[in-house]
Amino acid sequence: MINIKKYITIVILAIILLANSSHVLAQGLSSAFSESSKLKDMAGAGGMGYNTETTSDILIGTIINAFLSVLGIIFLVLMLYGGYLWMTDRGNDDSVKKAKNVIQAAIIGLAIVLISFSISYFVITKLGDATLTK
Repeated sequence: MINIKKYITIVILAIILLANSSHVLAQGLSSAFSESSKLKDMAGAGGMGYNTETTSDILIGTIINAFLSVLGIIFLVLMLYGGYLWMTDRGNDDSVKKAKNVIQAAIIGLAIVLISFSISYFVITKLGDATLTK
């Protein structure tokens, strides 16, 4: 009976908290970002941070970030798979060895990706500095 009272209390509190939350509606934003808006005047020469111009360095950075995100997801999946194999081995030494190999390969792959990213970041940064200063 006590568990039911706690459950009902939690549900009532959740309903009260959700009922009091306010929602923000973004219906009239087109006038806020127009050419003659006060928001744009206040932003000044730096702009509002909504740069729609896509240059080659922005495109390359976006592609690298997407690629690294996919590799991070693959690393996570491999680690989960290795952990699953290890937890469900039931005393089988072959399964433990396979799980250790999967986890070790995932960590080595992550290290290779991080090292290659740091090298490419260094090279691109130095290339950008060299071409922009001259």
